Amino acid sequence: MLRLPISTRVPISWFDAFFMATSAVTVSGLTVVEPATTFTVFGQVLLTIMVQIGGLGFVTFALLAAISMGKRISLSQQALALEAFNQTNVGKIRSTALSVIKIAALIQLSAITILGFWWARDTAWSDAFYQAYFHVSMAFNNSGMSLYDQSLAGMVPDGFSIVMLSLMIIFGGLGFPVIMDVARVRGWRKLQIYSKLILIATAILNIVGFLAIWAFEANNILTLGGLDTLHQATAAWLQAIATRTAGFATMNVADMRDSSTMLMMVYMFIGGGSLSTASGIKVGTLIVLVAAVTSYIRQREEVVLMGRSIAPVIVQKSLALVFITTVWFVLGVLFITIFDELPFRSVLFEVMSAVSTTGMSHGITAHLSLPSQAMLTVLMFVGRLGPLTLVYTLARRKRSNVRYPEVSFQVG
Repeated sequence: MLRLPISTRVPISWFDAFFMATSAVTVSGLTVVEPATTFTVFGQVLLTIMVQIGGLGFVTFALLAAISMGKRISLSQQALALEAFNQTNVGKIRSTALSVIKIAALIQLSAITILGFWWARDTAWSDAFYQAYFHVSMAFNNSGMSLYDQSLAGMVPDGFSIVMLSLMIIFGGLGFPVIMDVARVRGWRKLQIYSKLILIATAILNIVGFLAIWAFEANNILTLGGLDTLHQATAAWLQAIATRTAGFATMNVADMRDSSTMLMMVYMFIGGGSLSTASGIKVGTLIVLVAAVTSYIRQREEVVLMGRSIAPVIVQKSLALVFITTVWFVLGVLFITIFDELPFRSVLFEVMSAVSTTGMSHGITAHLSLPSQAMLTVLMFVGRLGPLTLVYTLARRKRSNVRYPEVSFQVG
């Protein structure tokens, strides 16, 4: 559909259409062509529809479709839905899926309305609301495609728009279980432990990332050095927020210092919350691993979070998820370095952006060879679908009556 004459202003190849479709449906945001100049309004709307489907999750739409058509859901499908929605009760699957759709629609429609009226001060109403629709869709679903040159760099002087889009990124990245929990209890003490930890970790990551990028780039004339203090803060804030898989940029990423690049790669790797529009290993995984390391250092037998112990299988899932994601990252870097001679820093950044479905780019995506671009499409699929599939597979433990003797095995 992206290759139809009605979708494009200039003809594109089948592979370019496939790459853009992959980037949209995996909410990555990496592009080999410019959405604003290559696609018509019809093509751009197609991109937003694929982004919505990819962001809210295939399980959500598949489940609602099955329910609406009166289809029976098998036990294996119920198990997948329970894992995807982080639920333990089959009876809550339908209501959870409906809540995800309602919450996403309410948040996005509210933001589109506010930004539409705000941007209509300087442009035609139809253009203002269309641009608001496109960018809110991309922000909430953590996909970094933009209709502007240099992403959102030109929006830095507009602090209100930066705040609105950053809120969309944060809401999309928190995860629907956290949003539903906050909306239900409306009190910190009554929140679930998971929700509290995700909110605390998200706040810490956002603030630390904001201050670090600001400090690293404040004297870099190619990025923040030429801006006044207020605009430096605005640009650094959205850059830090968008790094955790949203993909927007308020400065040329390729011009940023190595320290900033390294920090952003770590943030891309972490990603957002479970059952969110963001990808990465997820904030919950990071929290569990930090708790496991802390427990080991303190020589505790249990992994404890806020006075509650974490089951060993959860720790094993977290370790497996981090390990396999790292393996895909290393394989991706190795593959691309075989086919393309490009700056190693750029290759590392591009691969991490793909496997974490961030979409932020060093500007080399369109210049990669066909095999390397094909590898990026694989990594984008793995980044969006792999973690869910991996966790579901690991959750199905095979019971066995056989027990093996322990052996002393040296590590570290």
